Amino acid sequence: MGRPLVTDLKLKHHRVATPLGEVAVAEIGQGPVLVMLHGGGPGASGVSNYHQNLPELARYFRLLLPDQPGFGDSYRPTEQDLDERSITQITVEALFHALDSLGVGTFYLLGNSLGGAAALAMAQQRPERVIRLVLMAPGGGWLPFGPTPTEGQKEMFRYYNGTGPSEKKMGAFIRTMVFDHKQFGEDVIKARYEASLDESHIAFYHLYNAAFGKRGGMDPLWRDLHKVRAPTLLLWGRDDRTITLDGAQLMLKQIRDVQLHVFSRCGHWVQLERRAEFEALVSGFLTEEKA
Repeated sequence: MGRPLVTDLKLKHHRVATPLGEVAVAEIGQGPVLVMLHGGGPGASGVSNYHQNLPELARYFRLLLPDQPGFGDSYRPTEQDLDERSITQITVEALFHALDSLGVGTFYLLGNSLGGAAALAMAQQRPERVIRLVLMAPGGGWLPFGPTPTEGQKEMFRYYNGTGPSEKKMGAFIRTMVFDHKQFGEDVIKARYEASLDESHIAFYHLYNAAFGKRGGMDPLWRDLHKVRAPTLLLWGRDDRTITLDGAQLMLKQIRDVQLHVFSRCGHWVQLERRAEFEALVSGFLTEEKA
């Protein structure tokens, strides 16, 4: 199925059976549990999105990196599944089942983009389980002032359509995700392109895009922001062209315990573009003693 980027780290891999289907979860490190949820771009998976951050964060946490349904090595929701419920609703149920099977009760939670929507929904539905929450340009809690779909969302939709995936299209996709694409060479483009070629993932992505269109976008999680009880850190690239910074205001107003850090000269992939600062902010926030 999925082919995550190669890493020299010694990861433990779980294949967790849930009532919805099998969920793949990579694990590394010791300490309090930090669940890290990846975004929804073509070829995304838990390890591919965060592999560069694992050596530092594994010093402090037991990191769990699920592949969300439809991505990586996890099961693929069907067209009927996506007609009945949104991808976020499906993901939240599958992840809670997976965490229960792994014996995880309470945990720290981090997610970006599509994974940020799942993280936000998890914190709304089971607030007693989420100790602290980090959201990186999350879907669902965001209300843009500009037109939608955004530039980055359009590139995601284009990737598998038309002539299908190619390294050229992957390069165009990455250029919309980041502020300075020169940071990311041909090796990154090639690896992400190769990870996007799994036929079952391509079939899922067409269903996912169609369902996204039918529903008119992400779930309106912004309606229930007041249900988030966990202290929350928002991380955003000022130059994000996928989930734009201007939409963050509602989260700042409605989440009861929230702070925002904005990175200049940074796009949608904060964990890659501002790696060291991202790792320091996340580890500092999650290990911060309560006053």
